[in-house]
Amino acid sequence: MTVVVCGPAAWNHLIELDRLPEPTPHMQFATGSVRTVGGTSAGKAVHLAELGLDVRLHALLGADAEGAAVASGLARAGVRLARHASEATEQHVNLMTRAGERVSLYVATPSAADPAIVAEIGDDLDSAAVAVVDLSALGAELVARGIDAPVWTDLHDYDGKAAFHEPFLRAAEVVFMNDDAVDDPWQLLESCLQRGPRLAVCTRGASGAIAMDAARRRYAVAAVEVDVVDSNGAGDAFFAGFLAAHGAGSDVDASLEAGARQAAVALASPHLHPALSEPDAGTRAG
Repeated sequence: MTVVVCGPAAWNHLIELDRLPEPTPHMQFATGSVRTVGGTSAGKAVHLAELGLDVRLHALLGADAEGAAVASGLARAGVRLARHASEATEQHVNLMTRAGERVSLYVATPSAADPAIVAEIGDDLDSAAVAVVDLSALGAELVARGIDAPVWTDLHDYDGKAAFHEPFLRAAEVVFMNDDAVDDPWQLLESCLQRGPRLAVCTRGASGAIAMDAARRRYAVAAVEVDVVDSNGAGDAFFAGFLAAHGAGSDVDASLEAGARQAAVALASPHLHPALSEPDAGTRAG
């Protein structure tokens, strides 16, 4: 099964703290630090490749050292990268705690894609068994264009109302999100299904994950016990594990279990996936 992924790939500096900074001037010492490949689409592509799927990733990268580092890491992880020109490579500084708290600072964002690039990516997505289109300005152009293949998308911390997310939701056959912005995740899944997807999945961190199908059947899975090193990318790993199992014919329960197992792979590594832990993919201190 060929999966084409389109969206953010970034160079990230992850800084581990024992607590998030106070909203006052002060000094704080990091307990760890790593520079590594980031981005929600890169995370999905790396895990899908490790699971044996034929995956292509379209991403905007600059002709800079950060872009070269991202491309090198993805190549080592077995991802076929379609690299498209940008004035700069997306970069984040993420302040993290072991409890999963995070503050993400965008240091650089990619430039807008040329219309010819949008058309090229759209044609490739049309040919896929599954088109994974992540939240981004480029992704918004692609869903507005229309995609012939079944679309899977990740709404992340969707609150059920954000206007930017709406076109992605309405274009999707399967939609993922987390429960960070809502009190009732079941109601969130119900509201998503009312806009067209056949299946909606919500990850809940240490509480596992839940799903609801078009018939409004409910499913749930517990999180896999793991010594958490870093929570960054766990949702993308879950998405990949679920997609791979579902594409191989597994039912929703088994696909949720596969997603939970794959999330544990990301949680046990300071990188999106252990395949990115070679020397030039980032080093850890602390």
